[in-house]
Amino acid sequence: MDTKRPKDQPIAAILLARAHDPDDATRIFTEKIQQRPLFLAPSSPPPSNARAARRRAQEKKKQQRKKALKPQPLSATQRRRFGLYNVPREAQRYALFEPLHQLWLGYVREILGSEVYTGGEGAAAKLASADFHGAGVEVVRSGCVSRVGIRGIVVKDSKFAFEVVTRRDVLKLVPKEGTVFRFEVPVPVSVSGLGEGEGEKGEVQTSTMVFEIHGEQFQFRSADRASRKFRAHFSKKL
Repeated sequence: MDTKRPKDQPIAAILLARAHDPDDATRIFTEKIQQRPLFLAPSSPPPSNARAARRRAQEKKKQQRKKALKPQPLSATQRRRFGLYNVPREAQRYALFEPLHQLWLGYVREILGSEVYTGGEGAAAKLASADFHGAGVEVVRSGCVSRVGIRGIVVKDSKFAFEVVTRRDVLKLVPKEGTVFRFEVPVPVSVSGLGEGEGEKGEVQTSTMVFEIHGEQFQFRSADRASRKFRAHFSKKL
């Protein structure tokens, strides 16, 4: 038996020719061997921490899916460009903010408690962390003389300025630096008019407590003042 084969003939074609007819051997060799794709497998073994790697990949996919579903918050630049915190001109009316002012009076009486009658250091510490949205303020001293006398309701308590709506429906921007603001809080002091047969009916007399705040001591956002601890210190401008 001659075991020699042509140099250009593959060993697979020779073996197929022994088992099949020449036509079938050629067809099988062409379809099953020559045109068959060759898939290469990695030569290195899988890492020992393959399970941890698969878990990290799954968590990464979950986070990407959550980010795709949850909209991203607007940046400070986008909020300013869209004017989200600007008071529209049609809303710059004093009568529109009077209910907010009444709510603020109840709020400040509640946080001051009994110190609304006496004032002092305790009231000052509480006012330092209070929110002034809705407060009725008046500029009593300022480095700019033209700002003295401005009076209205605070509609925006930003870090460096108060935005105030006056009774003439004009929005004023008053910087806190170098400015002293005054606000008044009416408080009940006594009940009069009680007599025989009148029961609990009577007239409630009120008094007005006047507080003055130095704007330079309030150059913080209202949200930051609520959690900030203020310490007493000497200021040359006071």
